[in-house]
Amino acid sequence: MTDTQESVVRNQAVNDHKFGFLNKFTPSEWLVLLTSATFTVIAVVWAAYHSNTICTCEDLRDAMKSLEKKLEKGGEDFRARTSEAIRYFEASFKENCGEGERKGERELDPPADLIFDSCKEIFDSKRAYGDKAFPLHVGGKQIPVYCQMTPLEGCGGGGWTMVMKIDGAKENFNYDSALWTDRKSFNTQGGETGFDRRETKLPTYWKTPFSKICVGMKVGNDQINFQVIDQLATSLHSLIADGQYRATSLGREKWKNLIGSEASLQYNCNKEGFNAKPDPGGFDYSDASKARIGIIGNNEIDCYSPESRIGFGTAGYVDKKQSCGNVGRNGADNGDKNIPVMGYILVQ
Repeated sequence: MTDTQESVVRNQAVNDHKFGFLNKFTPSEWLVLLTSATFTVIAVVWAAYHSNTICTCEDLRDAMKSLEKKLEKGGEDFRARTSEAIRYFEASFKENCGEGERKGERELDPPADLIFDSCKEIFDSKRAYGDKAFPLHVGGKQIPVYCQMTPLEGCGGGGWTMVMKIDGAKENFNYDSALWTDRKSFNTQGGETGFDRRETKLPTYWKTPFSKICVGMKVGNDQINFQVIDQLATSLHSLIADGQYRATSLGREKWKNLIGSEASLQYNCNKEGFNAKPDPGGFDYSDASKARIGIIGNNEIDCYSPESRIGFGTAGYVDKKQSCGNVGRNGADNGDKNIPVMGYILVQ
């Protein structure tokens, strides 16, 4: 095959990734589009189809919204002339993009000659999409890392990079585990998959800078509840490894929302953030609750002996082995609870 032939094949492959439903239009359907003043949709799709960018469902959704505004201003005759075209685009949008999110888009890998350091860089480039593992350049090596490209309720969209997955019923990630302080990976294969029960710690823990953290908790087989934390840092390791407390300001209700209706937390203390642990100066209470990322509560009006917590990388009474989830006791607002969860930490 000549270089010219290879170029033709490569360009055709790229175009095939851009809204394949364009090829479904018959000449008569294109005539309807061209005579119905649906210029917004046509311009977006046509420009993307003949460029080096990807025409995503988000692009088409924006075009459809713009067209809907024009329809609101048009008369009955205008709406009648465009109804057939609109129905076709709506059907194609549902088929290719699904309801509400970009879940129906084809997956597309980034070009092999491009190097990305994070999932957000891939997302912003519009050169690849799909919720799956992509090759990222992390710590001088290229490794597959799961990227969440579609929006997560509670965190939003924009390309989230997987950092950790924690099974709260296991001790691997409890508060005192070296996994929080060292620069060693743990089960990197688990970092190639999405929101399953495979624990992992990726080099993104100590190598990936961010301005936002997305934390999620899954209780049993229920849906995952997510919450975003606005935090600028060179890495998650830089916030946690030294053991220093760093406050966040989500509020107890948002932390409880990670668990859902069963969440239970004592009313006082409410110390939240990174390395949330008892205040110094009290008596030595080795069973006190603490969390690498989370919130702790107490029945007394201080933080010397907290006995409840919600978070990631946890420890303390009642269940010293629980490494992620919720423990509530001794006057907690929803009774005594011991709820281990599957926890997920991503950054952007």
